[in-house]
Amino acid sequence: MSKLSAAVKGLINAPFARGGQMPAPARIREVYERIANEAREKQYGRRTWLTASAAATFTLNSPESLLVLHKVATTAAPSVAHTPLAAAELIREVGLKCISFNGIPRTINCLNAFRADTLDEPWAAQLETRSSRSVADEKTLAAVRKRGSALWESVYTPLDEKLYEKLALAHPDLPVYILGSHYGPLLADPERNADSKLAATGRCLTSIIAISCLRAQTGVGPQVLSHVYGLRKGISQGAHEQEAEASERDALVRVSEDEGLLWLLKSVDTISKAIGSNFVAHDGGPERLSKL
Repeated sequence: MSKLSAAVKGLINAPFARGGQMPAPARIREVYERIANEAREKQYGRRTWLTASAAATFTLNSPESLLVLHKVATTAAPSVAHTPLAAAELIREVGLKCISFNGIPRTINCLNAFRADTLDEPWAAQLETRSSRSVADEKTLAAVRKRGSALWESVYTPLDEKLYEKLALAHPDLPVYILGSHYGPLLADPERNADSKLAATGRCLTSIIAISCLRAQTGVGPQVLSHVYGLRKGISQGAHEQEAEASERDALVRVSEDEGLLWLLKSVDTISKAIGSNFVAHDGGPERLSKL
């Protein structure tokens, strides 16, 4: 295979193309600590603040900041702190689900970097290595489809059928792909072995992942609004009662209310301002990337 020319390599790596990952800013620890403290004061739960912060950080493409987030999550006040292993597993699960909102590359880069930078930690050897989402036969495939349809209906009811039809008008395979490749196999938590250490986010935290990713992206306000309503629907349907830890159920209710939603959105905005974003290029180059 022939080598790439210096011109091609140069354009790929041009500063205005923003091809690299975002470094951790000096004040990002302070930002995460403030969000954790606010979650403690307002009783928003220990998994809520970490889920939202991780989803925003994956979206902003900053693996270095994920390491800082993990350290904050393990040293925060007891009511909002995690063990190192639990924090790492939740961050990994959030990153995986971010694929549905951010695409695959950012999750690959961030998860690879997070793993590489934590290999020497004493808890790293305990991270789960068994998959939970493989589809081995018709029975598991049917279960995946059922979970995906149930999650879709839960998030978008009473407009779930109309939305499906609208998406199909845009492209007949669009809703098929969204349900068959995202809502079923990825966003809806799979059944896991009792001894699996993989984290489960459940219905309501999955909505918080969606809100956080989309808010950090910018430019997708209608989808942010849709998933805010999706979070409230999850609460009204009692999903938090079935899936969340007992200590987190009231916290999820509080986050779904107006004050909690304002905190959630502002927390993501604070992380976005601290890290910056290369999701949309705003400068540089004779041809701006935002026009491509």
